[in-house]
Amino acid sequence: MTNTSFMHIGIDDTDSVKGGCTTYLAAVLAEKLTQMHVHFIDYPALIRLNPNVPWKTRGNGAICLRFRHPSHLIDDIKQLVLNFWEQHSQTDNKGTDPGIVFYQHEHIPQGLTTFSRQAETSIVTIKQVVKLIRQVGAEALGYNTCRGLIGALAAIGETLTGDYTYELIAYRTAANWGTKRCVDKESIFNMDQMLQPTVFNNVDAEKNRIIITPRGPDPILFGIRGETADVVKQAFRLIKPLEPVERWTIFRSNQGTDAHLTRVNSIKNLKRFNSVILKSVVSQNPRIIPVRHVLFSVKDTFSEIDCIAYEPTGDLRKAARELVIGDCVEVVGAVNRATKDKHLTLNLEKINVLTLNQKLVQQNPFCPACQKRLKSMGKHQGLRCEQCGKKFANLKKQETVLPRTLKQGLYVTSTRSQRHLTKPLRRFGQEKQGESVMLVKDWHFP
Repeated sequence: MTNTSFMHIGIDDTDSVKGGCTTYLAAVLAEKLTQMHVHFIDYPALIRLNPNVPWKTRGNGAICLRFRHPSHLIDDIKQLVLNFWEQHSQTDNKGTDPGIVFYQHEHIPQGLTTFSRQAETSIVTIKQVVKLIRQVGAEALGYNTCRGLIGALAAIGETLTGDYTYELIAYRTAANWGTKRCVDKESIFNMDQMLQPTVFNNVDAEKNRIIITPRGPDPILFGIRGETADVVKQAFRLIKPLEPVERWTIFRSNQGTDAHLTRVNSIKNLKRFNSVILKSVVSQNPRIIPVRHVLFSVKDTFSEIDCIAYEPTGDLRKAARELVIGDCVEVVGAVNRATKDKHLTLNLEKINVLTLNQKLVQQNPFCPACQKRLKSMGKHQGLRCEQCGKKFANLKKQETVLPRTLKQGLYVTSTRSQRHLTKPLRRFGQEKQGESVMLVKDWHFP
Protein backbone atom coordinates (compact mmCIF):
# COMPACT_ATOMS: atom_id res chain seq x y z
CA MET A 1 0.00 0.00 0.00
CA THR A 2 1.64 3.24 -1.16
CA ASN A 3 1.10 6.69 0.38
CA THR A 4 -0.23 5.20 3.59
CA SER A 5 -0.61 6.47 7.13
CA PHE A 6 -1.17 4.76 10.48
CA MET A 7 -4.12 5.23 12.79
CA HIS A 8 -5.03 3.94 16.24
CA ILE A 9 -8.61 4.57 17.38
CA GLY A 10 -9.56 4.09 21.03
CA ILE A 11 -13.21 4.04 22.15
CA ASP A 12 -14.78 3.59 25.59
CA ASP A 13 -18.00 3.96 27.59
CA THR A 14 -20.51 3.97 24.76
CA ASP A 15 -22.78 1.51 26.62
CA SER A 16 -25.01 1.75 29.67
CA VAL A 17 -27.03 -0.58 31.89
CA LYS A 18 -29.94 0.00 29.50
CA GLY A 19 -28.15 -1.15 26.36
CA GLY A 20 -25.40 -0.48 23.88
CA CYS A 21 -22.11 -2.30 23.46
CA THR A 22 -18.66 -0.89 22.75
CA THR A 23 -17.41 -4.14 21.17
CA TYR A 24 -20.40 -4.19 18.81
CA LEU A 25 -19.49 -0.69 17.69
CA ALA A 26 -15.95 -1.96 17.02
CA ALA A 27 -17.29 -4.91 15.01
CA VAL A 28 -19.47 -2.67 12.83
CA LEU A 29 -16.64 -0.16 12.35
CA ALA A 30 -14.25 -2.95 11.35
CA GLU A 31 -16.62 -3.93 8.55
CA LYS A 32 -17.05 -0.34 7.34
CA LEU A 33 -13.33 0.41 7.47
CA THR A 34 -12.51 -2.76 5.53
CA GLN A 35 -14.74 -1.46 2.77
CA MET A 36 -12.59 1.70 2.71
CA HIS A 37 -9.50 -0.43 1.92
CA VAL A 38 -7.73 -0.02 5.25
CA HIS A 39 -5.25 -2.71 6.28
CA PHE A 40 -5.58 -3.82 9.89
CA ILE A 41 -2.20 -4.31 11.58
CA ASP A 42 -3.65 -6.15 14.58
CA TYR A 43 -6.85 -7.75 15.75
CA PRO A 44 -9.32 -5.33 17.31
CA ALA A 45 -8.20 -4.96 20.94
CA LEU A 46 -10.52 -5.50 23.91
CA ILE A 47 -8.75 -4.00 26.90
CA ARG A 48 -10.12 -4.48 30.40
CA LEU A 49 -9.23 -1.75 32.88
CA ASN A 50 -9.12 -1.59 36.69
CA PRO A 51 -12.14 -3.66 37.82
CA ASN A 52 -12.42 -1.73 41.10
CA VAL A 53 -13.31 1.72 39.78
CA PRO A 54 -16.69 2.68 41.23
CA TRP A 55 -18.07 4.30 38.06
CA LYS A 56 -17.47 1.42 35.65
CA THR A 57 -20.20 -0.18 33.51
CA ARG A 58 -20.20 -3.97 33.42
CA GLY A 59 -16.74 -5.31 32.49
CA ASN A 60 -14.95 -1.94 32.25
CA GLY A 61 -13.63 -2.70 28.78
CA ALA A 62 -12.39 -0.35 26.06
CA ILE A 63 -11.54 -1.13 22.43
CA CYS A 64 -8.84 -0.11 19.97
CA LEU A 65 -8.63 -0.47 16.18
CA ARG A 66 -5.17 -0.25 14.56
CA PHE A 67 -4.67 -0.01 10.79
CA ARG A 68 -2.87 1.51 7.82
CA HIS A 69 -4.92 3.51 5.36
CA PRO A 70 -4.53 5.53 2.15
CA SER A 71 -3.35 8.93 3.33
CA HIS A 72 -5.87 10.84 1.24
CA LEU A 73 -8.76 9.11 3.05
CA ILE A 74 -7.88 10.35 6.54
CA ASP A 75 -10.72 12.89 6.77
CA ASP A 76 -13.27 10.45 5.33
CA ILE A 77 -12.22 7.78 7.83
CA LYS A 78 -12.49 10.11 10.81
CA GLN A 79 -15.90 11.33 9.73
CA LEU A 80 -17.16 7.78 9.24
CA VAL A 81 -15.89 6.70 12.64
CA LEU A 82 -17.29 9.76 14.43
CA ASN A 83 -20.70 9.28 12.82
CA PHE A 84 -20.92 5.65 13.95
CA TRP A 85 -19.51 6.48 17.40
CA GLU A 86 -22.16 9.15 17.98
CA GLN A 87 -24.90 6.94 16.59
CA HIS A 88 -24.04 3.99 18.89
CA SER A 89 -23.17 5.91 22.07
CA GLN A 90 -25.77 6.01 24.85
CA THR A 91 -25.19 9.73 25.41
CA ASP A 92 -28.65 10.39 26.89
CA ASN A 93 -28.23 7.89 29.74
CA LYS A 94 -26.99 9.08 33.10
CA GLY A 95 -23.59 7.61 33.91
CA THR A 96 -22.57 7.08 30.28
CA ASP A 97 -19.60 9.27 29.32
CA PRO A 98 -18.38 8.25 25.85
CA GLY A 99 -14.88 9.05 24.69
CA ILE A 100 -12.95 8.55 21.44
CA VAL A 101 -9.26 9.17 20.73
CA PHE A 102 -7.40 9.23 17.38
CA TYR A 103 -3.64 8.68 17.40
CA GLN A 104 -1.99 8.96 13.97
CA HIS A 105 1.52 7.57 14.39
CA GLU A 106 2.92 4.11 13.77
CA HIS A 107 4.61 3.54 17.12
CA ILE A 108 3.07 3.96 20.57
CA PRO A 109 5.25 6.12 22.89
CA GLN A 110 6.35 4.89 26.30
CA GLY A 111 4.21 7.51 28.04
CA LEU A 112 1.05 5.93 26.62
CA THR A 113 1.99 2.38 27.64
CA THR A 114 2.82 3.59 31.15
CA PHE A 115 -0.55 5.33 31.34
CA SER A 116 -2.33 2.14 30.24
CA ARG A 117 -0.68 0.19 33.03
CA GLN A 118 -1.90 2.81 35.50
CA ALA A 119 -5.45 2.57 34.14
CA GLU A 120 -5.40 -1.23 34.54
CA THR A 121 -4.15 -1.18 38.13
CA SER A 122 -5.17 2.08 39.82
CA ILE A 123 -7.21 5.27 39.47
CA VAL A 124 -6.39 7.91 36.86
CA THR A 125 -8.05 11.27 36.32
CA ILE A 126 -9.45 13.20 33.39
CA LYS A 127 -6.86 15.87 34.08
CA GLN A 128 -4.07 13.34 33.50
CA VAL A 129 -5.70 12.17 30.29
CA VAL A 130 -6.17 15.63 28.79
CA LYS A 131 -2.56 16.49 29.55
CA LEU A 132 -1.26 13.29 27.95
CA ILE A 133 -3.47 13.66 24.86
CA ARG A 134 -1.89 17.06 24.25
CA GLN A 135 1.63 15.78 24.89
CA VAL A 136 1.42 12.93 22.35
CA GLY A 137 -0.48 14.95 19.74
CA ALA A 138 -3.65 12.84 19.73
CA GLU A 139 -7.16 14.06 18.94
CA ALA A 140 -10.10 13.38 21.22
CA LEU A 141 -13.81 13.95 21.66
CA GLY A 142 -16.00 13.15 24.64
CA TYR A 143 -19.51 13.65 25.98
CA ASN A 144 -20.88 14.44 29.43
CA THR A 145 -18.00 14.06 31.94
CA CYS A 146 -15.74 12.71 29.13
CA ARG A 147 -14.60 9.91 31.45
CA GLY A 148 -14.60 7.55 28.47
CA LEU A 149 -11.42 9.28 27.29
CA ILE A 150 -9.55 7.40 30.03
CA GLY A 151 -10.36 3.99 28.60
CA ALA A 152 -10.03 5.14 24.99
CA LEU A 153 -6.50 6.40 25.55
CA ALA A 154 -5.57 3.39 27.69
CA ALA A 155 -6.75 1.00 24.95
CA ILE A 156 -4.41 2.68 22.47
CA GLY A 157 -1.48 2.47 24.90
CA GLU A 158 -1.98 -1.23 25.73
CA THR A 159 -0.17 -2.95 22.87
CA LEU A 160 -0.32 -6.43 24.48
CA THR A 161 3.38 -7.14 24.07
CA GLY A 162 3.27 -9.41 27.12
CA ASP A 163 0.60 -11.99 27.89
CA TYR A 164 -2.70 -11.87 26.00
CA THR A 165 -5.70 -13.98 25.06
CA TYR A 166 -8.47 -13.92 22.45
CA GLU A 167 -12.24 -13.65 22.56
CA LEU A 168 -14.61 -14.38 19.70
CA ILE A 169 -17.82 -12.45 20.25
CA ALA A 170 -20.95 -13.42 18.33
CA TYR A 171 -23.70 -10.80 18.01
CA ARG A 172 -27.47 -11.18 17.76
CA THR A 173 -29.76 -9.68 15.17
CA ALA A 174 -31.39 -6.44 16.33
CA ALA A 175 -34.82 -8.10 16.49
CA ASN A 176 -33.65 -10.28 19.40
CA TRP A 177 -31.93 -7.63 21.53
CA GLY A 178 -33.35 -7.64 25.03
CA THR A 179 -34.77 -11.17 24.81
CA LYS A 180 -33.51 -14.39 26.40
CA ARG A 181 -30.46 -15.76 24.58
CA CYS A 182 -30.90 -19.09 22.83
CA VAL A 183 -27.79 -21.28 22.56
CA ASP A 184 -27.54 -25.07 22.85
CA LYS A 185 -26.11 -25.66 26.34
CA GLU A 186 -24.81 -29.16 25.64
CA SER A 187 -22.79 -27.99 22.63
CA ILE A 188 -20.99 -25.42 24.82
CA PHE A 189 -20.06 -28.02 27.44
CA ASN A 190 -18.89 -30.39 24.68
CA MET A 191 -16.79 -27.63 23.12
CA ASP A 192 -15.17 -26.77 26.47
CA GLN A 193 -14.38 -30.43 27.16
CA MET A 194 -12.95 -31.00 23.69
CA LEU A 195 -10.73 -27.90 23.56
CA GLN A 196 -9.53 -27.57 27.15
CA PRO A 197 -7.11 -26.18 28.29
CA THR A 198 -6.89 -23.86 25.27
CA VAL A 199 -10.31 -22.31 26.04
CA PHE A 200 -11.29 -20.96 29.45
CA ASN A 201 -14.12 -19.43 31.48
CA ASN A 202 -16.85 -20.67 29.18
CA VAL A 203 -18.72 -22.95 31.61
CA ASP A 204 -19.17 -23.30 35.36
CA ALA A 205 -18.83 -27.04 35.91
CA GLU A 206 -19.61 -26.78 39.64
CA LYS A 207 -23.05 -25.24 39.01
CA ASN A 208 -23.57 -26.94 35.63
CA ARG A 209 -24.25 -23.72 33.78
CA ILE A 210 -22.81 -21.80 30.87
CA ILE A 211 -21.21 -18.41 31.48
CA ILE A 212 -20.47 -17.20 27.94
CA THR A 213 -23.88 -15.60 27.47
CA PRO A 214 -24.47 -12.20 29.12
CA ARG A 215 -27.79 -11.30 30.70
CA GLY A 216 -28.21 -7.65 29.77
CA PRO A 217 -29.97 -6.00 26.83
CA ASP A 218 -26.75 -5.65 24.78
CA PRO A 219 -26.26 -7.20 21.30
CA ILE A 220 -23.85 -9.95 22.41
CA LEU A 221 -25.11 -13.52 21.96
CA PHE A 222 -22.02 -15.17 23.45
CA GLY A 223 -18.26 -14.70 23.81
CA ILE A 224 -15.70 -17.54 23.64
CA ARG A 225 -12.37 -17.01 25.40
CA GLY A 226 -9.24 -18.89 24.36
CA GLU A 227 -5.49 -18.91 23.81
CA THR A 228 -5.38 -18.41 20.02
CA ALA A 229 -7.52 -16.97 17.27
CA ASP A 230 -7.70 -20.38 15.63
CA VAL A 231 -8.98 -22.13 18.73
CA VAL A 232 -11.80 -19.63 19.36
CA LYS A 233 -12.86 -20.02 15.72
CA GLN A 234 -12.82 -23.78 16.15
CA ALA A 235 -14.90 -23.38 19.29
CA PHE A 236 -17.38 -21.18 17.42
CA ARG A 237 -17.92 -23.93 14.86
CA LEU A 238 -18.67 -26.43 17.67
CA ILE A 239 -21.32 -24.27 19.35
CA LYS A 240 -24.91 -24.48 18.15
CA PRO A 241 -26.70 -21.11 18.33
CA LEU A 242 -30.49 -21.44 18.36
CA GLU A 243 -31.05 -17.96 16.96
CA PRO A 244 -29.48 -16.03 14.04
CA VAL A 245 -25.93 -14.66 14.37
CA GLU A 246 -25.62 -11.26 12.72
CA ARG A 247 -21.82 -11.13 12.85
CA TRP A 248 -18.80 -12.27 14.85
CA THR A 249 -15.45 -10.67 15.55
CA ILE A 250 -12.23 -11.90 17.16
CA PHE A 251 -10.60 -9.56 19.69
CA ARG A 252 -7.11 -9.75 21.16
CA SER A 253 -7.31 -8.96 24.84
CA ASN A 254 -5.67 -8.73 28.26
CA GLN A 255 -8.48 -10.83 29.74
CA GLY A 256 -7.37 -13.70 31.95
CA THR A 257 -3.83 -12.32 32.36
CA ASP A 258 -3.87 -10.81 35.88
CA ALA A 259 -2.98 -7.44 34.30
CA HIS A 260 -4.79 -5.66 37.14
CA LEU A 261 -2.54 -7.03 39.90
CA THR A 262 0.35 -5.20 41.54
CA ARG A 263 2.75 -6.79 44.03
CA VAL A 264 3.14 -4.81 47.25
CA ASN A 265 5.68 -5.45 50.01
CA SER A 266 3.76 -4.03 52.95
CA ILE A 267 0.20 -3.69 54.19
CA LYS A 268 0.84 0.00 54.86
CA ASN A 269 1.34 0.50 51.09
CA LEU A 270 -2.15 -0.74 50.18
CA LYS A 271 -4.33 1.78 48.38
CA ARG A 272 -8.09 1.76 47.95
CA PHE A 273 -9.32 0.49 44.55
CA ASN A 274 -6.04 -1.35 43.79
CA SER A 275 -5.78 -5.12 43.27
CA VAL A 276 -2.68 -6.52 44.93
CA ILE A 277 -0.49 -9.52 45.67
CA LEU A 278 0.64 -9.45 49.30
CA LYS A 279 2.91 -11.95 51.06
CA SER A 280 1.93 -12.23 54.72
CA VAL A 281 1.23 -14.54 57.67
CA VAL A 282 -2.21 -15.56 58.95
CA SER A 283 -2.71 -13.75 62.26
CA GLN A 284 -6.31 -14.65 63.16
CA ASN A 285 -8.09 -17.94 62.47
CA PRO A 286 -10.91 -17.95 59.89
CA ARG A 287 -14.46 -17.30 61.05
CA ILE A 288 -17.80 -17.36 59.28
CA ILE A 289 -19.57 -14.03 58.93
CA PRO A 290 -23.17 -13.46 57.76
CA VAL A 291 -24.23 -14.99 54.41
CA ARG A 292 -21.51 -17.67 54.81
CA HIS A 293 -18.52 -15.55 53.86
CA VAL A 294 -15.14 -16.48 55.40
CA LEU A 295 -13.05 -13.80 57.10
CA PHE A 296 -9.50 -14.14 58.42
CA SER A 297 -6.65 -11.73 59.12
CA VAL A 298 -3.04 -11.54 57.95
CA LYS A 299 -0.15 -9.44 59.18
CA ASP A 300 3.33 -8.30 58.28
CA THR A 301 5.96 -6.67 60.47
CA PHE A 302 3.94 -3.54 61.19
CA SER A 303 0.27 -3.96 60.18
CA GLU A 304 -2.72 -6.29 59.96
CA ILE A 305 -5.61 -6.52 57.48
CA ASP A 306 -8.81 -8.55 57.18
CA CYS A 307 -9.30 -10.79 54.14
CA ILE A 308 -12.72 -11.95 52.91
CA ALA A 309 -13.52 -14.95 50.72
CA TYR A 310 -17.14 -14.47 49.66
CA GLU A 311 -19.59 -17.35 49.52
CA PRO A 312 -19.71 -17.64 45.67
CA THR A 313 -15.92 -18.08 45.43
CA GLY A 314 -16.16 -21.87 45.79
CA ASP A 315 -12.82 -23.63 46.34
CA LEU A 316 -11.20 -20.36 47.39
CA ARG A 317 -13.67 -20.06 50.28
CA LYS A 318 -13.09 -23.70 51.26
CA ALA A 319 -9.32 -23.14 51.33
CA ALA A 320 -9.74 -19.96 53.40
CA ARG A 321 -11.68 -21.93 56.04
CA GLU A 322 -8.74 -24.33 56.50
CA LEU A 323 -6.09 -21.70 57.23
CA VAL A 324 -4.60 -21.44 60.72
CA ILE A 325 -2.52 -18.85 62.52
CA GLY A 326 1.08 -18.95 61.29
CA ASP A 327 0.39 -20.13 57.74
CA CYS A 328 2.48 -18.16 55.23
CA VAL A 329 0.36 -17.07 52.26
CA GLU A 330 0.17 -14.73 49.33
CA VAL A 331 -3.26 -13.12 49.38
CA VAL A 332 -4.51 -11.68 46.11
CA GLY A 333 -7.48 -9.36 45.76
CA ALA A 334 -9.03 -5.91 45.72
CA VAL A 335 -8.40 -3.38 48.46
CA ASN A 336 -11.72 -2.23 49.88
CA ARG A 337 -12.05 1.09 51.64
CA ALA A 338 -12.01 1.50 55.38
CA THR A 339 -15.01 3.15 57.04
CA LYS A 340 -15.85 4.31 60.54
CA ASP A 341 -17.31 0.88 61.30
CA LYS A 342 -15.02 -1.33 59.19
CA HIS A 343 -11.29 -1.78 58.78
CA LEU A 344 -9.47 -1.81 55.46
CA THR A 345 -10.18 -5.21 53.87
CA LEU A 346 -8.97 -7.34 50.99
CA ASN A 347 -11.66 -8.98 48.85
CA LEU A 348 -9.97 -12.18 47.75
CA GLU A 349 -9.49 -13.54 44.22
CA LYS A 350 -6.70 -15.99 45.03
CA ILE A 351 -4.74 -17.50 47.91
CA ASN A 352 -1.30 -18.95 47.32
CA VAL A 353 -0.47 -21.15 50.31
CA LEU A 354 3.33 -21.05 50.66
CA THR A 355 3.97 -22.88 53.96
CA LEU A 356 1.67 -24.57 56.46
CA ASN A 357 1.95 -24.18 60.21
CA GLN A 358 1.02 -26.95 62.65
CA LYS A 359 -2.65 -27.10 63.57
CA LEU A 360 -2.76 -27.42 67.35
CA VAL A 361 -5.77 -28.12 69.56
CA GLN A 362 -6.17 -28.50 73.32
CA GLN A 363 -7.63 -31.93 74.17
CA ASN A 364 -8.29 -33.89 77.33
CA PRO A 365 -5.72 -36.67 77.90
CA PHE A 366 -6.48 -40.38 77.75
CA CYS A 367 -7.28 -42.39 80.88
CA PRO A 368 -4.03 -43.98 82.14
CA ALA A 369 -5.98 -47.14 83.04
CA CYS A 370 -8.18 -47.85 79.98
CA GLN A 371 -6.96 -45.37 77.35
CA LYS A 372 -10.39 -43.79 76.80
CA ARG A 373 -10.34 -39.98 76.47
CA LEU A 374 -11.30 -38.33 79.75
CA LYS A 375 -14.24 -35.98 80.24
CA SER A 376 -14.29 -32.78 82.27
CA MET A 377 -16.29 -32.77 85.51
CA GLY A 378 -16.61 -28.98 85.45
CA LYS A 379 -14.41 -25.98 86.05
CA HIS A 380 -11.60 -26.78 88.51
CA GLN A 381 -13.15 -30.19 89.30
CA GLY A 382 -10.74 -32.36 87.37
CA LEU A 383 -11.32 -35.11 84.79
CA ARG A 384 -13.24 -38.40 84.89
CA CYS A 385 -13.20 -41.56 82.80
CA GLU A 386 -16.71 -42.55 81.73
CA GLN A 387 -15.60 -46.13 81.06
CA CYS A 388 -13.83 -47.14 84.29
CA GLY A 389 -15.09 -44.33 86.53
CA LYS A 390 -11.70 -43.18 87.78
CA LYS A 391 -11.19 -39.49 88.57
CA PHE A 392 -8.06 -37.38 88.12
CA ALA A 393 -7.74 -34.02 89.84
CA ASN A 394 -4.31 -33.02 88.53
CA LEU A 395 -4.36 -34.04 84.85
CA LYS A 396 -4.53 -31.14 82.38
CA LYS A 397 -5.40 -30.69 78.73
CA GLN A 398 -2.69 -31.60 76.23
CA GLU A 399 -1.70 -29.92 72.98
CA THR A 400 -2.37 -32.20 70.01
CA VAL A 401 -1.17 -31.76 66.42
CA LEU A 402 -4.02 -32.37 63.95
CA PRO A 403 -3.44 -33.43 60.31
CA ARG A 404 -3.94 -30.66 57.74
CA THR A 405 -6.30 -31.25 54.83
CA LEU A 406 -5.18 -28.01 53.17
CA LYS A 407 -2.27 -28.40 50.74
CA GLN A 408 0.32 -25.92 49.59
CA GLY A 409 -0.48 -24.30 46.25
CA LEU A 410 -2.71 -21.80 44.49
CA TYR A 411 -6.46 -21.52 45.10
CA VAL A 412 -8.53 -19.37 42.72
CA THR A 413 -12.06 -18.07 43.00
CA SER A 414 -14.74 -20.09 41.17
CA THR A 415 -15.23 -19.52 37.45
CA ARG A 416 -18.62 -17.87 37.97
CA SER A 417 -17.16 -15.21 40.27
CA GLN A 418 -13.92 -14.47 38.41
CA ARG A 419 -13.30 -11.01 37.06
CA HIS A 420 -12.48 -10.60 33.39
CA LEU A 421 -8.80 -9.97 34.17
CA THR A 422 -8.34 -12.80 36.69
CA LYS A 423 -6.05 -15.51 35.34
CA PRO A 424 -7.82 -18.86 35.77
CA LEU A 425 -5.95 -22.02 36.76
CA ARG A 426 -6.42 -23.41 33.25
CA ARG A 427 -4.21 -20.63 31.84
CA PHE A 428 -1.17 -21.19 34.04
CA GLY A 429 1.70 -22.43 31.87
CA GLN A 430 0.17 -21.00 28.68
CA GLU A 431 1.23 -17.38 29.14
CA LYS A 432 2.63 -15.55 26.12
CA GLN A 433 5.56 -13.16 26.26
CA GLY A 434 6.51 -10.89 23.39
CA GLU A 435 5.20 -13.22 20.70
CA SER A 436 4.36 -11.82 17.29
CA VAL A 437 0.75 -11.84 16.18
CA MET A 438 0.03 -13.51 12.85
CA LEU A 439 -3.18 -12.10 11.45
CA VAL A 440 -5.60 -14.51 9.82
CA LYS A 441 -7.85 -13.62 6.95
CA ASP A 442 -11.23 -14.41 8.50
CA TRP A 443 -11.13 -12.59 11.85
CA HIS A 444 -14.56 -11.08 11.43
CA PHE A 445 -17.77 -12.00 9.68
CA PRO A 446 -20.34 -9.33 8.84
